[in-house]
Amino acid sequence: MKKILLLILLLPIFLFAQGPCVNTLININLDQYPSETTWDIQDTLGNVIISGGPYANVPNYQPQFINNCLPFGELTFTIYDLWGDGLEGSLWGGQNGSYYIIQCGDTLVYGDDPAFGYDTTHTFISAPCPPPPTVLGCMDDDYLEYNPLANVSDNSCSTLVVYGCTDSTMYNYDSLANVMEDVDQCTYDLILHDLIGNGWVFGTVLEIYQDADTTAFFMNNGGFNQAFTIDLFAPTKVNARLIISQQAQFTAVECGFTLIGPDEDTIISVQPPFIQSFFVYEGNTDCGNVCEEKIYGCLDTLAFNYIDSANTSDDCFYYPGCISPAYLEYHVDTANAYYTDINIQDSCATLAMFGCTDSLAFNYDSLANVDNGGCLPVVTGCMQPVAFNYNPLANVPDTCVPVIFGCTNITALNYDSLANTDDGSCVAIIFGCTDPQAFNYQPQANVDDGSCVAKVFGCTDATMFNYNPLANVDNGSCIPFTYGCTDSTAFNYNPLANADNNSCIPYIYGCTDPSALNYNPSANTEDFSCIAYVYGCMDSLALNYDSLANTDNGSCISIVMGCMDQSAYNFNGNANINDSLSCRYSAGCITGDSIPYWLNDPCYAWVIDIDEYCCENEWDTVCQATYNYCEGTWVGPLPIRGVERHLIQVTDILGRPARKNQSGVLIYIYNDGTKRKYLKNK
Repeated sequence: MKKILLLILLLPIFLFAQGPCVNTLININLDQYPSETTWDIQDTLGNVIISGGPYANVPNYQPQFINNCLPFGELTFTIYDLWGDGLEGSLWGGQNGSYYIIQCGDTLVYGDDPAFGYDTTHTFISAPCPPPPTVLGCMDDDYLEYNPLANVSDNSCSTLVVYGCTDSTMYNYDSLANVMEDVDQCTYDLILHDLIGNGWVFGTVLEIYQDADTTAFFMNNGGFNQAFTIDLFAPTKVNARLIISQQAQFTAVECGFTLIGPDEDTIISVQPPFIQSFFVYEGNTDCGNVCEEKIYGCLDTLAFNYIDSANTSDDCFYYPGCISPAYLEYHVDTANAYYTDINIQDSCATLAMFGCTDSLAFNYDSLANVDNGGCLPVVTGCMQPVAFNYNPLANVPDTCVPVIFGCTNITALNYDSLANTDDGSCVAIIFGCTDPQAFNYQPQANVDDGSCVAKVFGCTDATMFNYNPLANVDNGSCIPFTYGCTDSTAFNYNPLANADNNSCIPYIYGCTDPSALNYNPSANTEDFSCIAYVYGCMDSLALNYDSLANTDNGSCISIVMGCMDQSAYNFNGNANINDSLSCRYSAGCITGDSIPYWLNDPCYAWVIDIDEYCCENEWDTVCQATYNYCEGTWVGPLPIRGVERHLIQVTDILGRPARKNQSGVLIYIYNDGTKRKYLKNK
């Protein structure tokens, strides 16, 4: 059940509109949790014009009608629910609520969906009521042409209303009347119900109202029903609603009522516990019209058969004729021997002879002159009680047939076509198999229907391995199913199985040791081929290739060929295989590294050894010719320089005299003007 929250009662705030406004009806139909509901109407600036709720001190379901004059323009109506279930009372076993805003007879906001959660907003335009449209017509209700919707007279009133009985079959039919005159008021029966039988709680009343006339009723006798009479106008609509106080809201379901018309017809009936508080129940009243049924009879008070309740003339009788049933005249005079002629006197003369006056009847009496109603028809038949065709009603004898006992049922096994009296010996035909040796032998059968089935012995249990669908007599030979592999060549062959369950696994040979190199997880039979893991480098091109390894452990080192002599010009620190032939050595000559040759060129080393000029000064044509001579490509005498060169001075980089063995940068100056620079280390 929903938690009931205690809220501070907020009274509706009415901010009276300034300037022109339009009358507005705000209708809030509450559910069974009125204290959760609030609402407001705001203008486009967010100003609250009017608000209402929470309705903490009102009965559940009580409709709220608020009249207010709202300003013109765009407005927003917002309704809130503290619990978050809107007005959807049906979620908790109650009734849903709703809300409406009405202006000028037009509903601007329809709140027919109660499931709006915590809140919902509707925007509407508040505007002046438009002038009513012009409707021409007769505006005088004393005339037949009267139009209740007309607001401008068109002078069409011409026929005055004449009330009366317009039914020509009625006693008081008025040929001049043109409108049936109805009875405008009559008495109705109102019965109040209580489901428990203890009467209604104080504050609970049933309102019966027509237009502005309202009468309130409540049960005060403490029983299950209480009857009232009430005068209602007709023909018109009658409304009823159950009004309750907050204290009576939980016992309202015990209440109910029935309104019954003067013709015992039920107009409205709501039995407990189905009544809904504050809901308006509607019905229509009818008290009939002024027409009176014709009642035929003698209207003359002097007549013997005068009827004071009659309103339509019928035959009158003034004097009796023969009034003694013992005389014939009593039975033959018309109108029960009463006469309309005042001059006829007593006419009894001939005695009555009672009997059957029908000459064709069995008991016809020729002396009778008054039929006594006892004539018997002629019935021809057998009048012998022991005969088969004895007719106790016969009064004229006819041929009798003797009784023949036997079975007279043509569908029986022992039917006797000659019998006319059933002796209870009939044997019903029972079709079936009459062969005692058959499987379906039926001892009760007396007519074989060809349905005999021979006995077939075997296992009749469909859940067994050797079930025989053709067997109809179980011989105790059933063998239960044993599921398994029935293939003798399979790895998991089960010699006890009689039903293959498709579980057979073929033999798969291989290494079954998970720690072995060639372990086969699919193998189920060891073939002793397991190989132990030998980790190492398996790349034959790698520096550390291991021919015995069968599992690469990622340790392979790529071969890097290169010069591994750190004194060489092209020393390769990444090389792991020494390629001594690739090493290049610098002579440290003035011409630069490898210019014109590396020191490990034998001819170059020989030239700079025998001719220091080629290293210390320059590589001239004499140096090249000497080189070519060494390698055997020179033809002719070796060239010589024009002046014999010799060292005349050694200085440092600043031009100061220095010794040859001094460290640092030294400049060698020769007699031919050439200079050589040397870097001397300590």
